[in-house]
Amino acid sequence: MKEALFYQRLEDHKVRCLLCRHHCIIDNGKRGICRVRENKDGILYSLVYGLPCSYHVDPIEKKPLFHFFPGSKAFSIATMGCNFKCLHCQNYEISQISEENSRIFGEHLTPEDAVNLALKSHCKSISYTYTEPTVFYEYALNMAKIAKGKGLYNNFVTNGYIEDEPLKKIAPYLDAANIDLKGFNSNFYRRQCKAELKGVLDTIRSYKSLGIWIEITTLIIPGYNDDEMELKSIAEFIKNDLGIETPWHVSAFYPTYKLLDVKRTPAKTLKKAREIGLETGLRYVYEGNIPGSEGENTYCYNCKNLVIKRFGFSIQKYNLKDGACIFCNTKIDGIGL
Repeated sequence: MKEALFYQRLEDHKVRCLLCRHHCIIDNGKRGICRVRENKDGILYSLVYGLPCSYHVDPIEKKPLFHFFPGSKAFSIATMGCNFKCLHCQNYEISQISEENSRIFGEHLTPEDAVNLALKSHCKSISYTYTEPTVFYEYALNMAKIAKGKGLYNNFVTNGYIEDEPLKKIAPYLDAANIDLKGFNSNFYRRQCKAELKGVLDTIRSYKSLGIWIEITTLIIPGYNDDEMELKSIAEFIKNDLGIETPWHVSAFYPTYKLLDVKRTPAKTLKKAREIGLETGLRYVYEGNIPGSEGENTYCYNCKNLVIKRFGFSIQKYNLKDGACIFCNTKIDGIGL
């Protein structure tokens, strides 16, 4: 165990966690919503420091990050736990820890050893992903510092619920983030994720203000968040609050966890969402989980020519030079293009 950062001691050995926007008040001997931060006699501890449950080398496109060193490899790492309770969680086996079965498992791996594995695997960056990186913040922070010192980049794949002060502390070492914007309806967030939409929007704005490269992902669930007006609202939020250069990934849902009675997202729904994003004025809108779609590709927003052709997580054509379109020399937004 490692003492947690960002918490406040209260009376009767209670603590208030200030890491994410839930602000859990935790009784002595109990854990927060994430189930991996525990109060022991008025001191809050992380139960997952140096204990990843999964690590793997992935293409950066899998995150998905399409404008952050395209074609590079990312050392992906996660511990157990999450501060959301999404009914459609795709990694629920490691993210959702119940009160009945609170066992935490993983392999002992120091931040230094993780960074060395990333370097040996010829990775360009470390991705804190699979579960929610906020809940293993202390581990991620120390690893990110070491990684940055050895020439690696860092990125979060996150639900966007971290508080401002922890985000500011890690920001100097965090280069990019793919942030889920799961919908644009407060009731959807409360019912499906047990969180507040406003907190997510505030966090996304904080990432932007700190100069971290952002890409937004929306998993479109039929009958839940596929209303065209809601999709339009997401596109307008991205345009007005983040900028038209911010990529938006609209991805297909498949039945999983506690949402098994909903059908897969039709390809036509993703196509329509992409059209809405482009019509709103966004430069880059991508369709996810449907390999072979033209919505996987990057097009120059100026001359409309194809600059990056993808199939799934692989790049098949790369028509950029020094980050610019080879046809009209327009600079394509992102890092490491």
